[in-house]
Amino acid sequence: MTYDPHIGSVKFGSHQIGSAEEIFIIAEAGVNHDGDVTVAHELIDMAADTGANAVKFQTFKPEALVTSTAGTTPYQKLAGFAESQSDMLTRLTLPESAWAELRDHCDERGITFLSTPFDFDSALMLANLGVPGLKIGSGELTNTPYLSAIAEFGIPMIVSTGMGTRPEIAAALEATAKAPATVLLHCVSAYPAPMDEANLRAIPALREEFGVEVGWSDHTPGSVTAIAATALGSTLLEKHITTDKTRNGPDHSASLEREEFAAYVDSVRAAHAALGDGNKRRMPSEEANASLVRRSYHAARDIAAGAVITQDDVAILRPEGGLAPSALVVGAKTVRPVKSGTALTSEDLA
Repeated sequence: MTYDPHIGSVKFGSHQIGSAEEIFIIAEAGVNHDGDVTVAHELIDMAADTGANAVKFQTFKPEALVTSTAGTTPYQKLAGFAESQSDMLTRLTLPESAWAELRDHCDERGITFLSTPFDFDSALMLANLGVPGLKIGSGELTNTPYLSAIAEFGIPMIVSTGMGTRPEIAAALEATAKAPATVLLHCVSAYPAPMDEANLRAIPALREEFGVEVGWSDHTPGSVTAIAATALGSTLLEKHITTDKTRNGPDHSASLEREEFAAYVDSVRAAHAALGDGNKRRMPSEEANASLVRRSYHAARDIAAGAVITQDDVAILRPEGGLAPSALVVGAKTVRPVKSGTALTSEDLA
């Protein structure tokens, strides 16, 4: 498949994802509800109150995701989950009836409802609920049959690339070819991800190579990498949120609480606004200073009408208002008297 390097914005529900658009921020609620629907609703309110564009959960059927004997990851063990992945996921599963309820809550709060499906039936259920797109987790990057099946739904896809290589990403994009649009998320699948492994230059590199929008799934501490990713052209950000970092769940310790996430959103929005459009020009805030700190030609002494100006007759001084320093003044003839200290203008010269 050939990708157009001239990237346009991606329509994502009521939002547009693209370089000319407001950066799209997803509050990753994930499984930080710990299987409690009430906490899931609290996470929606937190995401809406702090200025995120979307809140995203994870939808799965444990039996369709892992074997009964699959072990937990090292970071999950550190969080206190020493049992099998199947047992852990069963504890973190929300009832199917909760998803329409959570979608409706998001609609009420004016925030986009999203969830990452980990099996086909969960993906179909979410599509039937009217999600504007589906986020695919990094673990499914090489699951090309699954990606192809989801692409058939005809809605945009966001594909995370943690643990991935360029050939794997290329194959994943081939698999999603039937989706109306695919956005990639650069990601480091560690919780938390080390700063020195963030490899943020992959964001513009992937965008240039594959001709798609690229964002940053941020598992690093704080907001430093999010600001840097924004400066490097990330058009989408994803960050884990929690109501309480001390809760007993696998992702809480690598998540941000309410005030931290609000500051994260504010910092990213400010960084994005600071990027501007790249057109170098005098800015409105500079106007009041410009004429006072720029120089121009001034008469260093009284100059009579009809005089041929010498180097000693003029000085290049602040403020701006006379002929620019680049003008050819020495050797020109005056057509009227010029008093010492006044700006020399084109009307003064023949």
